[in-house]
Amino acid sequence: MLMERKENHNQAGCQNEFGALERVLVCPPAFMKIEEAINETQKHFLKDNIDREKAMEQHRNFIQLLHEHGADIVQLPPLAVYPEQVFTRDIGFTIGDTVFISTMGTEMRSGEDKILKEWLQESGMKYEKISSPSIEGGDVITDGNKIWIGISSRTTEAAVEELRKKLPEHDITAVPFDSQYLHLDCLFNIISPEEALIYRPAFSDEMIEKFAEHYELIDVTDDEQFTMGPNVLSIGHDKIISLPVNKDINKKLKRAGYDVIECDISEIIKSGGSFRCCTLPVNRS
Repeated sequence: MLMERKENHNQAGCQNEFGALERVLVCPPAFMKIEEAINETQKHFLKDNIDREKAMEQHRNFIQLLHEHGADIVQLPPLAVYPEQVFTRDIGFTIGDTVFISTMGTEMRSGEDKILKEWLQESGMKYEKISSPSIEGGDVITDGNKIWIGISSRTTEAAVEELRKKLPEHDITAVPFDSQYLHLDCLFNIISPEEALIYRPAFSDEMIEKFAEHYELIDVTDDEQFTMGPNVLSIGHDKIISLPVNKDINKKLKRAGYDVIECDISEIIKSGGSFRCCTLPVNRS
């Protein structure tokens, strides 16, 4: 039922968002559709909805790109009852050698986490379940000892506190943001030890100051936040996968010394997520 390209390894390992991507969980958008508009992007595309054939083709191209850059691809099985399975980032997150299984923040996605648990059990991999309702991986951004967790409609203070107890050696910061946005990684994304992308209007001045204590902040415009500009995927060695349409942020990234690899998943982003949302890294080096 589950497919893995290489031999099965039972050791996870992720310390940050920008190390070389070695193994990643994905899921084809075989049953992708907008059933209920849960963010501003979905509201915009609700009438036209998703062209699944086009979404599947774009996803295959994206996966091939990851493969060409050395990533071991694990494809979880798509099921008709889960129209948003393509966004594997939300069902869990890897910190150190442990994959944490999310408790999903909406009934529509409840159950996707069980598919992840099944794969982890089959792989013999270390995992822990977050029991507090609720937390989703799109709100969890790691950088070594520092972990930033968005407080959103999908992630609660209670879940953050549970993770603090499980990871007492980590510095975990709760990040409130404007409630009209779904996940933190649509607004803030760490791309190196020194730099991060940010959409400032979603945060308080105090929160922006906290970010600025740790990173040089690269600003994303209103238009490019709508097209998921912050939701790039770092794959290591200063390589970043980004949407061709986000010309301003791509120019800024190139100017900052990054190798920007453009890939079109414009059909998938109609549901409000981009490259980071579509990947659950298990191993980075």
